[in-house]
Amino acid sequence: MNSNAGTLLEISNLTVSFGAVRALKGVTLSVGHGEVVALLGSNGAGKTTTLRTVSGLTRPSSGAVTFEGTSILGLTPEKIVKLGISQSPEGRRLFGGLSVADNLRLGASTRSDAHQVAADLDNMFTLFPIIKQRMSQLAGTLSGGEQQQVALARALMASPRLLLLDEPSLGVAPLLVRHIFEALRELKRRGMTMLLVEQNTALALDLADRAYVLRNGQVVLTDEASDLRVGDRVAQAYLGASQ
Repeated sequence: MNSNAGTLLEISNLTVSFGAVRALKGVTLSVGHGEVVALLGSNGAGKTTTLRTVSGLTRPSSGAVTFEGTSILGLTPEKIVKLGISQSPEGRRLFGGLSVADNLRLGASTRSDAHQVAADLDNMFTLFPIIKQRMSQLAGTLSGGEQQQVALARALMASPRLLLLDEPSLGVAPLLVRHIFEALRELKRRGMTMLLVEQNTALALDLADRAYVLRNGQVVLTDEASDLRVGDRVAQAYLGASQ
């Protein structure tokens, strides 16, 4: 963690069970103010479950989740958004029958600062220029990459202090993946705090400050992203060699 950042999100000994299946087994991790942390691992490792627990969509069996030192376990997803945590989910989950504009307005539905909402919308046009051209178009008619940009913009319209990103490159054409990660790098330069789940390890480590690798619901490796970019420790962690 950045030494001058302070902790924004703290997850301690988090366990989540679905019936007899333990999806998370004592996961502990932290995200500092202004930090980008990547959460890596193969399918079924527990990455999405971790994000869903933070955003209030999944209830844990045990453990603690604090945001700026205050527990958020048991809060509704709406209250968690109001506190400053917003998620761009895997699969985008836009309202396909609504316009792009209406999807973005839904992202700001917990806010009452109309003037700042309008300013933030203009900022979305800067980050994702294609959005301005598609505002009146039904979200369901956009390409996968365009939908992903709208999903990210919708999450940002909540004015989060912590942005949860679940597989932003999944199902997106390479050119648009590049545009999306350019926007994420710009958000990082502006000081946005992010917890990133990403299938493309190289992309994730290039953006992140630190990373955790999950396997079978447990953290098996954590280090600075710059150190994890070299060597084969991440690959070995995926395969089963705990570090």
